[in-house]
Amino acid sequence: MTDHRPARATPADTIDSATFRSVLGRFASGVTVVTVRDGDGRDHGMTVSAFCSVSLEPPLVLACIDRSATVLEALAAGGTYAITVLAESQEALSRRFASEVDDRFDGVGYTRAPGGSALLDDALAWLECRVEARVDAGDHVVVIGRVEFAEVSERAGPLLYYRSGYGRLER
Repeated sequence: MTDHRPARATPADTIDSATFRSVLGRFASGVTVVTVRDGDGRDHGMTVSAFCSVSLEPPLVLACIDRSATVLEALAAGGTYAITVLAESQEALSRRFASEVDDRFDGVGYTRAPGGSALLDDALAWLECRVEARVDAGDHVVVIGRVEFAEVSERAGPLLYYRSGYGRLER
C-alpha cells in the first residue's frame, strides 16, 4: 500500500484556517436543518452539516451550532428541538436556512413534532430531541440531544455537502 501523505506533517499550532477548512471540506456530510421553537412560540432554524449519532442506547445525536446563531439562544432553554435530514431535491431549502433571511419559514411547508418543533416537509428523516448536554467547543457549541421522536420517509437519497458545494449519491 502506498502512503500518499506529505513527507512532513504540519504542527497543529501552525495550521491556518484556509488549510483547515480545505481539509475538512474533503469529508462529505449529509445536510440537516435544526429547528427550535422559542418561549414566545417563534420558530428558528438553521442548516447544519456537522451532525452525527452519538449513542444507540440511549439514543443520542449531536449537532454543532455556531455561537452567533439565533437557534443557539432558543436551544439554551433546554427544551426540544428537531433535526430534519434533507433529501437530494432540497438544496434550495438548505440554502434558505443557511442565509440571512428575516423569516426562514415563510412559505416553507412543515408539520409539528409531538414536542412542537417544526419538521420540514418532503425530507428523508426527522428527529425530535431534548437537550441532554451542551459543550463549548471553540466558535461552536456541541448540542447533544436525546431522541424522543423519529420518523423516516422513502424518498430517493440524501442531500450531500462536499468541498463547499452540494452533491448527490451516484447509484
